[in-house]
Amino acid sequence: MKIWVNGSMVEAAEARISVLDAGTQHGVGLFETMQSCRGQIVQMRMHMERLRNSALELQLTESLNVEALCEALMQVLEANDLEDSRLRLTLTGGDLPGLQAYGELDRHPNIFIVAQPPTRYPEEFFTKGILARIADGRLNPLDPHAGHKTLNYWSRIRALQKAGADGAGEALWFSVSNHLCGGSVSNIFLVNKGSLFTPLARGEEEGAALPSPVLPGTVRQFVIDQANHMGIGTSRKMLDIDDMLDADEVFLTNSSWGVLPVVGVEKEPISDGRVGETAQQLRTRWIELLGGGSPEGDQN
Repeated sequence: MKIWVNGSMVEAAEARISVLDAGTQHGVGLFETMQSCRGQIVQMRMHMERLRNSALELQLTESLNVEALCEALMQVLEANDLEDSRLRLTLTGGDLPGLQAYGELDRHPNIFIVAQPPTRYPEEFFTKGILARIADGRLNPLDPHAGHKTLNYWSRIRALQKAGADGAGEALWFSVSNHLCGGSVSNIFLVNKGSLFTPLARGEEEGAALPSPVLPGTVRQFVIDQANHMGIGTSRKMLDIDDMLDADEVFLTNSSWGVLPVVGVEKEPISDGRVGETAQQLRTRWIELLGGGSPEGDQN
């Protein structure tokens, strides 16, 4: 396996960053996970623009170049001779001393890119749906890092592990105000009486509303765009547990599985406990995108 590290392509055994890196010392950093299909990286530019925006907003670095990062991703894909893969680009804090004046740091972040075979999910996940459990923790809208893909993923991974131990496929998170946010590794959508709903994401708040701790997912945006094409439309709003349990359908989105139906939460079934038509239609559109549509998901 060849890994791209700070502009150089090296064998996996030779890939190195310092143990003093702020990513390993303090969990400072960001990441993006993508998949490639038939040699094309799906929604690559959207992922890199989100990474750049987060790096700017969190003042990690101002020097990210989207075009250069896209080129590096393609180089990793070609160097590993992979058409279908799971790619992860990680941006760490690098040398980030904590005692210098804020805003006057000479930042030297590290970037590395790994490409591996894609994760394969059982087909019954999509034909029969999954169960979800509710995470024990709560998300804080006042946390300035919420809604970004930071390296601080431990709480989400633990919640996902607990869900797996209970026979569930995802852990669902609520905010401290008990509003629905999404999964440990996914965004969430509800369907009710033919209408589509999803929690507000970071950057979608209006007026003096609290910031949203929800990541603006790239597949989430794909689903919103496709729902508009289908004449359904999507309402982005604050949702609670009753909205979810009363929904006709619930499904999750991320770059690994695309569209994944949820047929039950804890011990409560969603509607009749079967995969709904809207989720099926949107999953079909996602598969069509992977099979030869525009890599950025624009099918106008």
